[in-house]
Amino acid sequence: MTVLTPELLVREAVECLYPIFRGVDGLVQQNLARVLAALRQHRVGSHHFADVSGYGHDDLGRQVLDGVFATLFGAEAAIARVQLVSGTHAIACCLYGNLRPGDELLSIVGAPYDTLEEVIGVRPAAGSLREWGVSYRELPLAEAGTLDWEGLATAVRPETRMVLIQRSCGYGWRESLAVAEIGRAIAIVKQQNPHTICFVDNCYGELVEPEEPTHYGADLVAGSLIKNLGGTIAPTGGYIAGKADYVAAAAARLTAPGIGASGGTTFGVRRLLVQGLFLAPQMVGEAIKSSHLAAYVGDRLGYRVQPGPFAPRRDVIQAIRLGSPEKLQQWCRHLQRYSPVDSYVDPVPAAMPGYDSDLIMAGGTFVDGSTSELSADGPLREPYILFLQGGTHWTHLALALAAMPPEVLYP
Repeated sequence: MTVLTPELLVREAVECLYPIFRGVDGLVQQNLARVLAALRQHRVGSHHFADVSGYGHDDLGRQVLDGVFATLFGAEAAIARVQLVSGTHAIACCLYGNLRPGDELLSIVGAPYDTLEEVIGVRPAAGSLREWGVSYRELPLAEAGTLDWEGLATAVRPETRMVLIQRSCGYGWRESLAVAEIGRAIAIVKQQNPHTICFVDNCYGELVEPEEPTHYGADLVAGSLIKNLGGTIAPTGGYIAGKADYVAAAAARLTAPGIGASGGTTFGVRRLLVQGLFLAPQMVGEAIKSSHLAAYVGDRLGYRVQPGPFAPRRDVIQAIRLGSPEKLQQWCRHLQRYSPVDSYVDPVPAAMPGYDSDLIMAGGTFVDGSTSELSADGPLREPYILFLQGGTHWTHLALALAAMPPEVLYP
């Protein structure tokens, strides 16, 4: 009888997943065509990589980059800025820019990602939306972990200025949302009040499908450039896209009223932002393949996985329920050893700004915090789920899994 070693298990997974991998290659081609069309339309040239100093007034390259992002998202306007330090920062600019005292923010996917809790005021924090008189309400998910469609039909109130839709599962155990589902939810919201802003936290979901939430009616989307759209080489930054007025309001929050999107230098990294966008479809494709591989291996070993090995992908996050703090730490430590950077570092659980629980992270990436590169993390709380994302080559994860000691890999 053949013993199913980690190496044999990975080999079996790859053989079973090759039809899925071919389909992902087709998605990459579709999305690369979209990116190339946007770059051609805006006549991007090498002169657009030159930077300006000081205030950044009349920066043609910055304006062209904004136009490329707007076209890619089928949006009226967009900004891509290194001054946006994270996806949470981009989302916060959208919230503060478009909400006023007396307004209500309604999350229709249950609790938001951990780092938004202090922004909203779910956890007390200086300067939260709650301090500014913006109320907050959640529509819990249905028992199956899906959107509560029945509840959503009557969820919008007269004071509901904005509906927040988190596309990705984040640190939750639920299915991430397909753009078609987001479009359906937006239509239901707009039936109740066409003036309610439908805002999508798009982190981890960009280029996972051939279209974005803005193609399905989203008024505003935001995310990080050290996730999908940075193509693993954007050194920092975030983006916002959507209706022109809403983007302008968010840009005014980022800089100042009267300056908005007209200011801000790019500190000489614009080429990396454009090149990262060009590489992004391929990098997202590799991350999707990695998630299928991790799901197959986890499922074959008897762990619960979300999504399943052959399920369609809606973001680049693969959740594996390991069931104990020891297993979570062991998996992270092993993956760190197979990182290209800081492979000698031993990850330990620790508090992190914006999170309520201690986290452990395997993140030996070239760009600190880049989740386009292979990384894995999880909060030290039940049911001890590993959230794996990214991967510039699916073969990188295959090597790491095949070398994982059986006492770590197996339940």
